[in-house]
Amino acid sequence: MRRLALIAFPYVWLLALFLIPFAIVFKISLSDAAIARPPYLPLLELSEGWDGFKAFLAELDFENYVFLTEDDLYWKAYLSSLKIAFFSTVITLGVGYPIAYGMARAPDEWRPTLLMLIILPFWTSFLIRVYAWKGILSNEGVLNQALLGLGVINEPLTILNTNTAVYIGIVYTYLPFMVLPIYSALEKLDDSLLEAAEDLGCSKIQAFWLVTFPLSRGGVLAGCFLVFIPVIGEFVIPSLLGGSGTLMIGKILFEEFFANRDWPVASAVAVILLLILIVPIVLFQLNQQKQQEAER
Repeated sequence: MRRLALIAFPYVWLLALFLIPFAIVFKISLSDAAIARPPYLPLLELSEGWDGFKAFLAELDFENYVFLTEDDLYWKAYLSSLKIAFFSTVITLGVGYPIAYGMARAPDEWRPTLLMLIILPFWTSFLIRVYAWKGILSNEGVLNQALLGLGVINEPLTILNTNTAVYIGIVYTYLPFMVLPIYSALEKLDDSLLEAAEDLGCSKIQAFWLVTFPLSRGGVLAGCFLVFIPVIGEFVIPSLLGGSGTLMIGKILFEEFFANRDWPVASAVAVILLLILIVPIVLFQLNQQKQQEAER
């Protein structure tokens, strides 16, 4: 009985915190906007019985999904979000892998300190950290003042309210999610494999690409998924650091829910976003299963 309860608990948790909320959002996406509370129709009246339930189902439709295909704004927002998420992941990998590699090759007594420095930003508010970047990247910010003082530039650079600022904010924010899984994979690396590769005639660079990188591939894939998946729906960073030309689906969702109060269209946008995210989530799960099977 206890074993059955342990097995059932995660499924109950999934049902309560994912499937039921998703069903509610999906139902709203099939509704019509209305000036009411809540701002959509139809509403299910249990007091009307089976006839009321049939009438409720008859009023649901897929008009909101058709509308999303007809308006360029939404599919451009999806494509822009995918593009920003992809390049942000690539940049984060390029920055995070050397950091993780350096941590894994550092002396044992230094590793806890380096690990703490990577986790340290999580000790402060995410919103405060993003606002700090506004002060750094603005025309009168720390970065421009430093470059002007050094004579590198003659006039302030326009970085804030551009896609460049969005990339900087995303890479900074999600860097620990890339570094930690790669570091975990590299830390387990057996140094004798590198010594054997060098004994067989490989240079250090060849040994890295033939031994180190393939053995850390699991951590690389995990880090890429951990960055790519949440960045697609990112809202705070593009809203605070990006300009009017920064188009991401998270901003569209916020505007539809709170500015336009069009909950049905916003729910349809959220459902499609979730369907898009299912692909990398499934790939991530398959990668985790393969990695666990390889370790057995």
